[in-house]
Amino acid sequence: MRILVADDQDEVRATLVQMSHDMGHEVVGEARDGEETLALARETAPDLLLLDIRMPKMDGLQVARVLIGERPVAIVIVTAYADDVLIEEAAEVGVFSYVVKPVTRARLAAAVSTARARFSDLQILRDEVGGLKEALEARKLVERAKGIIMRDLEVGEQEAYRWLQKTSSHSNHKLADVARRIVALETNRAV
Repeated sequence: MRILVADDQDEVRATLVQMSHDMGHEVVGEARDGEETLALARETAPDLLLLDIRMPKMDGLQVARVLIGERPVAIVIVTAYADDVLIEEAAEVGVFSYVVKPVTRARLAAAVSTARARFSDLQILRDEVGGLKEALEARKLVERAKGIIMRDLEVGEQEAYRWLQKTSSHSNHKLADVARRIVALETNRAV
């Protein structure tokens, strides 16, 4: 994975970078504060961020909020604070895992693995939702087109649907595309 490491403590950051390399990951950047983290994340588009919560200029949770709002990214919080309120806030922001310092290689590997798996699951769900939305939109278009065909050709619902299917087959276009054209023509005709 391509990882961005953000921690204001040089020793901790160097340790996280070394552990990431040891686990076979590529470290694409190191940041010392929240603003630098945002700039580097936008520039390098990492797969995963290792973020300290308490950093100058912007804390890790603020950075996470901004970045997750811009594009999906896996985030692991690495912090000295095991406060239940912070852990809950991190989860609400969309952080995938949480590691309390001092960090061991085993704990970091587990957190990165968990974050990767949870992020992958989220991406699959987003893709499925996108596919379902497309299918629903296509269904709505087909229903509208059927209504237009039923009115214009004075036929029943089944005949209108068969007409759409035949037109789709003969024109070698998807049913939704044929329906979209019919609806667009109807809209232009109304104007």
